[in-house]
Amino acid sequence: MTHSAWYNRLGARDRALFDFAAARHWPAAEAVLPRLSRAANHGTLWFGAATAMAATRSPRARRAAVRGVASLALASLTVNTVAKRTVRRTRPLLDAVPLVRQLKRRPITTSFPSGHAASAAAFVAGVALESRAWGAALAPVGFSVAASRVYTGVHYPGDVVAGAALGVGAALAVRGLVPTRTQLPPPGRPHAEAPALPHGRDLVVVANRSSGTALAKAALVRDALPLAEVIECDPDDVRPTLEKAARRGQALGVCGGDGTVNQAAVVAARLGVPLAVFPGGTLNHFALDLGIEEVQDTCRALASGDAVKVDLGRFTPGPDGADAGYFLNTFSLGVYPELVRERERWSPRIGGWAAGIVGSLEVLRGERPLRGDPKGDRPDLWLLFAGNCAYQRLGPAPARRFDLADGLLDVRTVRGGRLPGLRLLAAALAGPLSRSPVHASRRMRRLRVAGLAPGTSLAYDGEVASAPEELTLDKLPEALVVYRPPVRP
Repeated sequence: MTHSAWYNRLGARDRALFDFAAARHWPAAEAVLPRLSRAANHGTLWFGAATAMAATRSPRARRAAVRGVASLALASLTVNTVAKRTVRRTRPLLDAVPLVRQLKRRPITTSFPSGHAASAAAFVAGVALESRAWGAALAPVGFSVAASRVYTGVHYPGDVVAGAALGVGAALAVRGLVPTRTQLPPPGRPHAEAPALPHGRDLVVVANRSSGTALAKAALVRDALPLAEVIECDPDDVRPTLEKAARRGQALGVCGGDGTVNQAAVVAARLGVPLAVFPGGTLNHFALDLGIEEVQDTCRALASGDAVKVDLGRFTPGPDGADAGYFLNTFSLGVYPELVRERERWSPRIGGWAAGIVGSLEVLRGERPLRGDPKGDRPDLWLLFAGNCAYQRLGPAPARRFDLADGLLDVRTVRGGRLPGLRLLAAALAGPLSRSPVHASRRMRRLRVAGLAPGTSLAYDGEVASAPEELTLDKLPEALVVYRPPVRP
């Protein structure tokens, strides 16, 4: 059978299915499907769902919402710029479709494939790849939107099937660019011995009242670990409270953002007690790299006694006259301390995430060179970044650590000049940052920085301090034991 004959036969089958659906009575669909079809116009329904998911403040739900929107955007772009212009199929005739089902405004674009079905499948599949629970909840809505296009007479069944397949393909393509958390290995080495503390027995948890969602998470900790002692304190009292707590229990718990976790890590490493992290800040980088997203993740680790050893980054001299300062995540000089200041200035008024965007825009406009000497030739730098362990690329930028005990500093520099921030941003959008001419990356165990101008600021784990004229960065390998949830099969 020739290609043309196959095409004609498939078309005839498709039209027959459409006529069958048009003639069939669909109980309870009349009041639902046309409205659902209109609600999905221009992705409005799915953007609303993404907003609701983000409002839950669950990291997994937020990631699922972002992945769903990204998948939808790719599917819509593909449908409207390639697919519909390649296959110019006319819309079905409405003779057999009851008037009560028909949309008031009939689409004027070509019929193949269904953009609504593509958007629905892309969003639901993208969400499901990150969160099965949210994907299962949205699947009936996505199926109903796709079915509504046949029910209202604006698409043939084949258009809907093709659109749905394209949408799923878009979600898989996005996953190929940015892997889901389940695809990434949790830090598994080196395994450490830590006491199992079911129900929080002999655990003292310190919660910073000013950290993000720490108070709400502290309440969850109390419910999940009835035998644990949970102490809430103000920011100025965090360090002495941590010192007392670490001496009273078999393990030290902390609920707060990266800055609070930093203080707890220093205390736990010095006193030799394991640390249990309950994410309660805006970003929670360290907790996420451990595979901890929710309070229950840490509770599972405490119940089983699963823990790993992690490195602690160090810079000497430390802030405010201390012999040394420490970082679990990052140390930086240059524009990042300015970004932190801007974020802290705006955060009480517009929230942490929005404040971060405002701060980034402010920093990207500047041309503030950092006078330093990290390699001995005194280059002008816009940013010097040192990560505690090697950061791996997720998409265009480094964003995740797979090994928290590799003994290395991940050192990255951005040269100064004309609009280096915008040039770096353009390079990130175009591909991996390693290809940018203004960006350089090296991994080392020790770094000396000299010749810093008076008034230079440094940032470590979200905290800002004044930098000395000269400092040294190095590592304390496997200095800290941290509870990490067991790997699920």
